[in-house]
Amino acid sequence: MPWRETCRMDERIRFVAEWSKEETSFSVLCRAFGISRKTGYKWVERYELFGPEGLADRPPIAKRHPNKIDEHVLDLVLGCRKGHPLWGPRKVRAWLAERHLDVRMPAASTIGEILKRYGMVRPRKRRLRVPFRSNPLDPCVVPNEVWCTDFKGDFLLGDRTRCYPLTIMDGHTRFLLKSEGLTSQKTAPVKCQFELVFEEFGLPERIRSDNGAPFATTRAGGLSRLSIWWIRLGIVPERIKPGHPEQNGRHERMHKTLKAHTAKPPESTMSKQQRSFDLFRAEYNEERPHESLGQQPPARHYALSLREYHPALERSPEYDYEFKVRKVDVNGVFSWLGEDLYIGKLLAGEPIGITETAEDDWKLHYGPVQLGAITRRGQNIQLHPVR
Repeated sequence: MPWRETCRMDERIRFVAEWSKEETSFSVLCRAFGISRKTGYKWVERYELFGPEGLADRPPIAKRHPNKIDEHVLDLVLGCRKGHPLWGPRKVRAWLAERHLDVRMPAASTIGEILKRYGMVRPRKRRLRVPFRSNPLDPCVVPNEVWCTDFKGDFLLGDRTRCYPLTIMDGHTRFLLKSEGLTSQKTAPVKCQFELVFEEFGLPERIRSDNGAPFATTRAGGLSRLSIWWIRLGIVPERIKPGHPEQNGRHERMHKTLKAHTAKPPESTMSKQQRSFDLFRAEYNEERPHESLGQQPPARHYALSLREYHPALERSPEYDYEFKVRKVDVNGVFSWLGEDLYIGKLLAGEPIGITETAEDDWKLHYGPVQLGAITRRGQNIQLHPVR
């Protein structure tokens, strides 16, 4: 026992000993020891209840906790976390606050402490933080202005089938339009899924993707059969820069959540895996609060596109008056200034637009996409494709 506390104990024991002699009035005794009568009575009471040990200093413990979490609220927080084990405190709070209007919800920081106390938070690995740099494409401010698409990394199912999850998401509202497990990344099944999405939700203005197949190729303009089909429907394909996934950051972040919910571990068959994707999509759209949407789910903000899809809408692009139009033949060749130039068989039968940028220099377009440049130096005419 510390020296100072020992001194206090000795003083209190002497006080009780003098009191027990009943030789001095209680008031005089308290004044002699330099304490109030209230303190004196407290020492006597503790001695009578607990003996000499009752005279030791006690830690200050509040008898009432005004901010103590109610057991009902505690059960709600823990129940929500068990149902959504990957949600953070802010999402838990927003989800509960909307469904229990009569309950005063604690702050997100308090919910975080509750989850830690009950062992429901896994410690994060420490990693080096570097300054974030991004070079984003044009922003999207309304639904269906930009759709983001990609394949979440493929993985093996329990029956050894390889699953390629195709995802399509509205860039503004984060509404997940499609999460489909495919057995390959070939153009035909991907186009089929886009047709289903177009029929259900309408057409976007732009579709943003990376530079991988089947969204893009290394041919002129990075065009693929899929992106040419988009252009024929009046959709502008956008590609992020190679090696810059942050330009499609919101889609990459969704992929991380998708993987954690549906592929750790993968299901045994494709049908079960697809059921997992469908359940995730329903929760992601209808229930999961999103911080950038004011802690509301994406379905509250998404609306169908006003541009309805119909196969009859598909047509070749048209060009303004400043363009010279040439048609690509079945061999992927077009004629310019008496020279045959090869642009690729992907554009066979399609019109391309050529506009002059300077004397003896031209730009070559297919709809909104620049395919390359044409230069003339003397009698030499060259095509320089853009990849």
